Amino acid sequence: MASSTLTKPQMQGLLAKGLGFHIGGAFTVTLGIAALCKFGVAESRKKAYADFYRNYDSMKDFEEMRRAGIFQSAE
Repeated sequence: MASSTLTKPQMQGLLAKGLGFHIGGAFTVTLGIAALCKFGVAESRKKAYADFYRNYDSMKDFEEMRRAGIFQSAE
């Protein structure tokens, strides 16, 4: 029978070793989500608002709402 020696398990520094990996992963995931929100949501929303207000006529919109009877005091 050949006896093989087992390696000693790491008992100290295990939390610090795992923490470095998890902090790096959390930072990477957070950056990815932030970039997705900025470019996927915020930029498209800014573009939609800019397109809407490029040709928006507030007086024309007011007159349409007044004719529809939405305003009671602007007869």
